Amino acid sequence: MRRKTYDLDALRGFVTGLDLGSFSQAADRLGRSTSAVSAQLHKLELQVGHPLVRKQGRVLVPTDAGETLLGYARRLLALNDEAALALGSGDLEGRVRLGIQQDFSADLLPDVLGRFARTHPRVRLEVRVDRNAVLSRAMAENRLDLALVWGEEGKGQSDVWPWTETLDRIPLRWIGPLGGEDPRRDCLPLVLFDPPCAFRSLAEDSLDRAGIPWRVALVGSGLDSLWAGVRAGLGITLRTNRGLPTGVEVLEGERIPTPLDGTLSLRLLRGADQPDPAMGRLATLIRKGLLSF
Repeated sequence: MRRKTYDLDALRGFVTGLDLGSFSQAADRLGRSTSAVSAQLHKLELQVGHPLVRKQGRVLVPTDAGETLLGYARRLLALNDEAALALGSGDLEGRVRLGIQQDFSADLLPDVLGRFARTHPRVRLEVRVDRNAVLSRAMAENRLDLALVWGEEGKGQSDVWPWTETLDRIPLRWIGPLGGEDPRRDCLPLVLFDPPCAFRSLAEDSLDRAGIPWRVALVGSGLDSLWAGVRAGLGITLRTNRGLPTGVEVLEGERIPTPLDGTLSLRLLRGADQPDPAMGRLATLIRKGLLSF
């Protein structure tokens, strides 16, 4: 029996289309025509023998077969890109000091940073996982070269850092304990960081505008303590749906204390106008890696 060999370009179009929810957007991202991406998707479906995507409202989502292929496709593309980086790395060396917001450490550390370390063993990578305020201060004091941080719309780091790139805008969500009771009480308990914190400011402003009384039930110094407080049922918190641990869930329907229309920007701060090759390569990997999370 002849073995099937999947085309990596077709798989890249398939993955990008599902990540963006649109194959026309995927075509723009990949620099191809929409008809070419659609033709590659059709070829994949013929090889698999099942439809791979279906419409859900205005976006595309994977079918059961598509969900299975998606996991393998991500792994194949990651290996391909890792090989391309390794073979094209040349004499890349130096030092890159990177700061990461805590929400992304579980994904970026083993995946993107692990890949970078394997393909560029002569680059010394120094990583700090911390809160926005700490990372921004480290950037200002020239103790970091790159920092992946949250930034409130209209109050972003672009006013301070001339070399700031917005990578994504992610909707805000109320997060509560898995299967917990209705969080709306006489005085809503919150689990928050100490200020300054963009999430805390947005939570307080949203509740104040809605006339909902609130109190701080737990102040955490790190995400682990925040999630522990939420899991324990001490209160709810405001985050995005990135990096959620087990035991918590996004509150929906009548369980949300007040609707949220806002987003928070995810930004990459850079300490130099023209990054050195190692810094530029890591920034590229971070951009690509975030698409799959």
